[in-house]
Amino acid sequence: MAIGLTFSELIDSVSNSDEQDVIITENWMQGRTTYGGLSASLCLKAAVNLQSNLPPLRSAQVSFIGPVGSNISLRARILRQGRSVTFIAIDLIADERIAVNCVFSFAKSRNSKLNHVFIKKPDFRPDGNCEAFLDNHLAPAFTRNFECKLASGAQPVSSSSINEHYLWVRHKGYPGNDLCALVALADMAPPAVMSMFKELVPVSSMTWMFNIVSEKIETEDGWWLLRTAAEHAQDGYSSQDMQMWNTNGELVLSGRQNVAIFY
Repeated sequence: MAIGLTFSELIDSVSNSDEQDVIITENWMQGRTTYGGLSASLCLKAAVNLQSNLPPLRSAQVSFIGPVGSNISLRARILRQGRSVTFIAIDLIADERIAVNCVFSFAKSRNSKLNHVFIKKPDFRPDGNCEAFLDNHLAPAFTRNFECKLASGAQPVSSSSINEHYLWVRHKGYPGNDLCALVALADMAPPAVMSMFKELVPVSSMTWMFNIVSEKIETEDGWWLLRTAAEHAQDGYSSQDMQMWNTNGELVLSGRQNVAIFY
């Protein structure tokens, strides 16, 4: 297996074929599977490459069905292409089984009488006052591809009572001002309830839904502010709410995730 492919190298390896093989290297592992944000980003790249002149991405539904190893296949198909909206499905195949399934919705802009963001704009800056996040032996391998600062909240496995976290995240050695790079960052935060753990135990994302709420994917110095907040934790599962802003405080992504927790 090749060691240490960068995000740029992995994304560039995805072609415009409707079925193709991709190799993911060890530096992107998260326990026994590939980091979910990278899996979703590779699927998105395959979807974008499949059809030229797609309208902007509006929404994605991601199901993490099974472990993703080093040798994968991406299978893309158009579900529907209308005058305004195109739906594209991607199956990520590992060990001859569907490991990740994504459905992406691309839709044209149209005139609207409404233009308002109802979520409160956060007031954080990615400066020296932020402590490093996941900068210890507990961090999985994939985190070394990113820089991450804790703007508000607590570190994982710190017996905290805090259920909401704000993190500044960016790629190492990659500008990050494109949609695939954004998606690869959007899953960077560990489940919000992990700060409540007293010891390290397995967790696993099951489903992830997100909406892209801005066509302008731009930020300063590659930094994006990621919020994750646990709304519920019971019966071995946690539901959480997620948002991302650029350095100007402009909302670009809003999502939800369901996580299995073995605690």
